[in-house]
Amino acid sequence: MVFADLFFLYIFLPLCLLCYFLCKRLKSKNTVLIIFSLIFYTWGEPLYVILLLFSAALNWYMGRIIGQNRETKKGKTALGITIAINILMLIIFKYTGFLVENVNGLLHTGIPVPQISLPIGISFFTFQAISYIIDCYWDTVTPQKSFKKFLLYLSLFPQLIAGPIVRYSVVENEINKRRSTAADISEGSMRFIVGLAKKVIIANNLYAIVSQFFGDVNQDKYNDISSLSFLGTWFVVICYSLYVYFDFSGYSDMAIGLGRIFGFHFDENFKYPFICKTISEFWQRWHISLSSFFRDYLFYVPVFGKPRKYFNLFLVWFCTGMWHGAAWNYIFWGLYFGAFLLFEIKLGKKRMKKWPKVLTHIYSKLVIVIGFGIFCFSDMTQLGNFFSNIFGISMMTNGNSFSDPVTWSVLVKNVFLVITAIVVSTPILQQIKKFFFSWGNNVVYTTGKMLATAGCLFLLIMSSILLVDSTNNPFLYFRF
Repeated sequence: MVFADLFFLYIFLPLCLLCYFLCKRLKSKNTVLIIFSLIFYTWGEPLYVILLLFSAALNWYMGRIIGQNRETKKGKTALGITIAINILMLIIFKYTGFLVENVNGLLHTGIPVPQISLPIGISFFTFQAISYIIDCYWDTVTPQKSFKKFLLYLSLFPQLIAGPIVRYSVVENEINKRRSTAADISEGSMRFIVGLAKKVIIANNLYAIVSQFFGDVNQDKYNDISSLSFLGTWFVVICYSLYVYFDFSGYSDMAIGLGRIFGFHFDENFKYPFICKTISEFWQRWHISLSSFFRDYLFYVPVFGKPRKYFNLFLVWFCTGMWHGAAWNYIFWGLYFGAFLLFEIKLGKKRMKKWPKVLTHIYSKLVIVIGFGIFCFSDMTQLGNFFSNIFGISMMTNGNSFSDPVTWSVLVKNVFLVITAIVVSTPILQQIKKFFFSWGNNVVYTTGKMLATAGCLFLLIMSSILLVDSTNNPFLYFRF
């Protein structure tokens, strides 16, 4: 089941909300959320819900063991075993095929490649479990005594499938005590609708452009782009970069909005990443829950007895790439960004601040867009063609054109979509909202509230209309 689906919007969610708000006691409300969360997951993964329940039971039980034996050999052993089991589950279900393929290629063996379907959301709920276990050991959270409450944390459907990676410390108090105010319901609903519009109105239409030129890249079905023009390649990879942003940030907005309706306050996962001036700043704004996870739980981990800054930096970005998928392009993508972060560390913040702002924006956007090209192509042949096209090499070697009529035709046809995507990816609309809501004048505030409500209603209607003829709207990060 996905959020961008009419069944979810008009049957599952209203029924869940009705049952939830009919309950007066928090214990009953939590039960409703657990039941609907398990139904939500079972809808798409009827078998792998057992894996989710196993992960919840394992990490809940071991969290209590670790909490009772912190700083002892038993506690450390329990910590190591639990993390190892969590990582092993990821390796088995996500990386087995990739590892066997590479062993066969390297050693020229004929080991059968297992076809293991990837459990939806396994990367997200596994990382949440690992963060909980480590926090129990570090004594930054109190181990949850109730299995039911821990299951609620791990299976909560707003963030279960594609994040953000919600740490237990963020919702620890709200699991035990929370309430949904009128402001929570209003703000949460608006945030959900904005996220839905990002996905259905902007991301889906951007992906239509990408698939016309690059192919159905989300299914690893690529067109031969060797003859694509220089400007055509740049145009499409920019569209792809915007698509990934709106698809993923749209889901995060919907998850945060739904959480808010139920009284949970999840941390932000995106903060207008394309306005960054450096790659370091980009990763402080992009998929914040993942980058902060690796920063807190891996970057500062002592290796061979002491922290090793550059080795840990390599390890973080290797793991960041691997987390996104079992393919070499994701590893290259992670190390690519790691290399630019190392460059910025060596250069120093003071020197970078002396760069003209225009230059820093050009530098960061070029690095980011080319990075998304690496992210896009798991097919090494087409990735090579992408680099050849985007750097103009194919114009010299293959006689590719600088531009082409098809690209211009698609650009003219979708110019409003592209401009809208660029504008919405900046804080301009947020500033307009602040203009209305920060005034002390009640008339201005009321006008702003009415316009926001009318705008969200319009977006909901438009999104619903577009979903009528759409049969499948999976989010990109479902596959991770």
